[in-house]
Amino acid sequence: MFHEEKKEGSPRFGKLHFPVGLWINSPKKHFAKLGRRWPSVGSIKSTSSDTASRNNEIVELRQPTKNKNNRHKRLSNIFHRSTNSVISGVGVGVGSGAGRWASEKRLSEIIDTVPEDLVELSSQKNLPGILKIFGDDISSGTNYKSVLATPRSTAHELVREALERYAVANSDTEAFVLCDVVGRFAGHEGEWKMEYLRIVGDHERPLVLQEMWKPKAGFSRRFEIRRKQEVEKMSTAEDNVTAGGQGINAQARRLQKSRSRAASGGNTPMRDREDSISLRRSISDINLNTKKRRDRKSIKSMVASDTDTGQDEPDGNAELHNSTEARIDDSADQVDASDFERLSQCLIQPPAEHPYFLLLQGYSNDQDFVIYVMTRKKHLFGRAEKSSRDKGPYVDTFLSAPDILPRHCCVWRLDSLGQKGIVRVRPYRGALITHNGGVLQREAELSTGDLLGLGEHFLFMYKDPRVAQSRPVWLPQSWSSPGLSGAFSCQMCGRSLQERQEAFQAYIESRDLVLQYRSQEEDAVLKEIIEKTGIPSSDFKLSPAYLFSLCIEHSTRALEPGHFPKLVMKIASLIKEVVWEKIKEIGDKQPENQQDKTSLYTRGIEEVATDLRPLMLWMANSMELLNFVQRKILDLEKEWESEGTSHDALLSSDLEACEESMALLDEVIMYTFQQCVYYLTKTLYAALPALLDSNPFTDPSNLIDVAQLSSMPEGTRGTLAIYQATLDLTRECELHPDLVSQTFGYLFFFSNASLFNTLMEKGNGEPFYQWSKAVQIRTNLDLVLDWLQGIGLGDIASEFFRKLSTTVNLLCIPKTGLLKLSWSSLRNDYAVISPAQLSHLLKNYHLGVGRVHPAAWDPPEEENDEITNTDIFESFTDHPPLILPCDNFHLHLSKTIANDALHRQLCQLRNFVWELEQQSLPANQRTSYSMESSE
Repeated sequence: MFHEEKKEGSPRFGKLHFPVGLWINSPKKHFAKLGRRWPSVGSIKSTSSDTASRNNEIVELRQPTKNKNNRHKRLSNIFHRSTNSVISGVGVGVGSGAGRWASEKRLSEIIDTVPEDLVELSSQKNLPGILKIFGDDISSGTNYKSVLATPRSTAHELVREALERYAVANSDTEAFVLCDVVGRFAGHEGEWKMEYLRIVGDHERPLVLQEMWKPKAGFSRRFEIRRKQEVEKMSTAEDNVTAGGQGINAQARRLQKSRSRAASGGNTPMRDREDSISLRRSISDINLNTKKRRDRKSIKSMVASDTDTGQDEPDGNAELHNSTEARIDDSADQVDASDFERLSQCLIQPPAEHPYFLLLQGYSNDQDFVIYVMTRKKHLFGRAEKSSRDKGPYVDTFLSAPDILPRHCCVWRLDSLGQKGIVRVRPYRGALITHNGGVLQREAELSTGDLLGLGEHFLFMYKDPRVAQSRPVWLPQSWSSPGLSGAFSCQMCGRSLQERQEAFQAYIESRDLVLQYRSQEEDAVLKEIIEKTGIPSSDFKLSPAYLFSLCIEHSTRALEPGHFPKLVMKIASLIKEVVWEKIKEIGDKQPENQQDKTSLYTRGIEEVATDLRPLMLWMANSMELLNFVQRKILDLEKEWESEGTSHDALLSSDLEACEESMALLDEVIMYTFQQCVYYLTKTLYAALPALLDSNPFTDPSNLIDVAQLSSMPEGTRGTLAIYQATLDLTRECELHPDLVSQTFGYLFFFSNASLFNTLMEKGNGEPFYQWSKAVQIRTNLDLVLDWLQGIGLGDIASEFFRKLSTTVNLLCIPKTGLLKLSWSSLRNDYAVISPAQLSHLLKNYHLGVGRVHPAAWDPPEEENDEITNTDIFESFTDHPPLILPCDNFHLHLSKTIANDALHRQLCQLRNFVWELEQQSLPANQRTSYSMESSE
C-alpha cells in the first residue's frame, strides 16, 4: 500500500497547474552501529576499619581448621605454580627441597607454635571482608591500612585502594606490587621477621589465596605493599649470593618456566583448566627419585643417538655396551640437573584429544613453545599488552614478535548442523596471515596439515589428531610424464596444460554466482559492467546489480578488509555519473521555449517512455544494489563485533565511507524517480482535460469491454495509454513493487489535483456545473477507475481520486434533489470538499435561466471571511514522500544462475577478466583460450 505522508517545507510548483520540478522527501537510512558494552570491573571502596561497611555482596570465608596437626601436611604449592619468583630473606640458607620452604623443619623440631588467630595477620574472624595491607616501605610508623575485599578482588585492585589510603598519587600505582610474606615473630618483644616473600600477580585473588594455601606450622602470613624496584633488587642480590649467579632460585625459575608451558600459551580460563590440566604436564613433572634408573637410560639412549651411524650393533659389542651402561649408572649422580631437564623437554608428546598448532619457525627460542593446544572452540593469537588484557576478546596464545598485533588471528570450529567439524581461520584487521604459502585476506577453511603463517616470523602446522590426514595441499605432487605434455605441465600441482585449460573453461562456463579478478583490474571490470549491461537493450535488466554484487562479494571474500568501502564508493560514483548524463540528454531534447504550451506537450508517450527507460533501469538496479550493500554492511559489522574491533578507528572510517556510498545510491534513486514522474506528469497534463470535455455516450465504442484500450472512448484513451505505458516500463525494468505503486501513486495524485483544479476553473463564467455534464464526467471517471482496477491498481487509484470523485458525485445529484439540501447537510455529506470549494460549486451551479440559488445554500456569516480568503485549488506540494522499500527484493545470490541472459553476461565478463590478465603477461607466457561454447 502506498504510504501518504505530508512533509513541511516542500517547495511549491508556483502558479502553473503542472509541476516544473519535484521534491522527493526520502528519509535517509542510517544504520545504528553495533556497539559493544564491556563489563566494567566494580570498584572496591576503601574505608577505615572502624567505619567500614560491607557491600550487598555476602562474602563467606572458610574458618581456619581446628586441627593443628593437619596444618603441616598442606603444601604451599602456590609458590611453586606461580610464574613469579620466590624470594627468600637475605642470609637464609637454601635447602635441598625444590617446592618447600628452605627453613622447613621436621614436626618434632617445631618448638613454638603460632596461635590460630595470628596465622593470617591480614584478616580477622570478627571482621570478615576487611583485609589489612602492611606498608612499612611506604610510610614508616604506619602499621597497616584496611581495605574492603571480596573473593573476586584482585591484587591490582587492592594495591590501588591501599595506595589511596596511603595518599599515594595514582601515577605511581604501577611502581608498587602486592607481596605475600611469610614470617614469624622472633625475640622476647615479638618482632616480625620475614622469612620468604612472593609477588602476587595482578590478577590473583588474595582472599582465595588465603583460603586455599596456609603457611606451615609455626609461621604467619601477611600481605604487604612494596615497591617493585626494591623487590627486584632483593631478587638480584639473592641470585648473586650463589656461585656464578646460577643459584637454586635461578634454576627454580628456569625450571618453573619450562613447567609452565601451557597448552595454549595463554591464560586459560578457570572453567577450562580442569579439562586441560593434563595437557600442561611435561615429562619433567614426574618423580625423578622413583624413576631414576629409567631416566638414566633415557639420557644414555639420547647420548648414544648423537653418535649413531644408522647400523645395528654387532653382537660382539654386547659387553662393551653393558660396561658403558654400568659406567653411566655409576656416574648418573654427576649428571647436571639442568641438562636432564633440557633433555626431558625433548620428549613432549602432542595431545590426542585436542587440535593443536605445531611451531615450525618462531621468533625467540627462549620464549616460544613447540605445541600450542586448541582447548576452546575459538582460539585467538595475539601479542601480550597491558591494554589488550583489559578489553577486547580473550587471547589464548600470546606471541612475541614486532609484527604480531594484539589481536592477530582467530581460529574457530563450526558446530552448526551440516558443518560440524569444519575449522575456519580469519585474520584480524591489518594482520599478515599466510595460508599454505598464500596471503590470506579473508577467512578460509583450515584442514589438518595446513601451514599457517603469522607475521614474518611464525609458521605453524595445524594438526587435528581426531581427523585422518590426507596429502597436504601445499606438498608438490610427483609428476613424470614423457613428451611435451610433461614439459608444459605445472610442476607444483602436476596438471598438464590441457587439464588446466579444462578447469579454467569449467569456471568460465559455471552457473555459480562467482566472479574472480585481481585488484589491479577492478576499474576495467566495473567500466565493462557499466558499458555492456547498463543499456536499455540488455536482455536481463538487473544484470548491473547482480554483477556489481558479485564484485562486492569477491571483495569481502578475497581482498583485504579496507577494500570493501572503496569498491562500494567506486560503484556508486559510476552509477551516479551515468545517471546524470542520461538526465542531461533528456533535458537537451526538450523544447527551448518552455513557456510555449503547444510545443511542450507535442511529444507522445512512446517517445517519453524511450527516454525514461535508462533512468527507470538504473533506479531499479540502484534500489537492489542499495539493499545488498546495506545487508552486507550489517553482516560485516556483526563479524567485526565478534572479533572485538567495533571501536577500531579504521573500522569507523570504513563505516563512514560506506554511509557516503549508500547516500550516493539513495540520491540516484531520488533523482531518477523525480525525473520519471516529472516527464510523465507533463505528458498527462495534455491528456487529462479530455476526461472533463468529452461525451462518452456519443462515441461508437463499446463501453462494456474495458479490457482493451482500443474499445475505450476517445476521451479516456489518451490518459489510459499513459498509464499503460508506465506500467509496461516498470515491468520491463523489473522495478521494485513498492516503487511501482509509489510511481502510480504520484501520477494519480497529480491527475486528481490537475482535473479538480480544471473543474474549478471551468465553473467561472459558463454553465458547466449541471447534472448532464456531471453524468458525462462521472462515466469517463468510472471507465478509468474500472480499467485501473483490472490491472491491479484500483485501490491506489480510489485513494488518490477521492476528492475528484466526491465532487463529481455532488454535481450528479438531480436538480430537484439538490435544491432540497442545506449548507449544513452538504458539509456533513461531502466533508472531503473544503468550505471554499463547496461555496464555489454552489454559487456557479446552473439552475436555469432566471432562477436564483436558494438561501439554504448560503454559508453562515461566521464562515464568510474564511471562505473568501481560502484558495479553492489543490496544491501540488502535498504529494506523498518516497519511502524506500525494505523487503521483497529480486537480487539473491543463490548457488546457481537460473536466467540464461544473466549467465551469458557473466561468462562474457569472466572472459574479459581472463583477457586482461593475459595482456599483463609477457607474450611467451600467454595462454590462448576461445569461449565458443559460452557465446
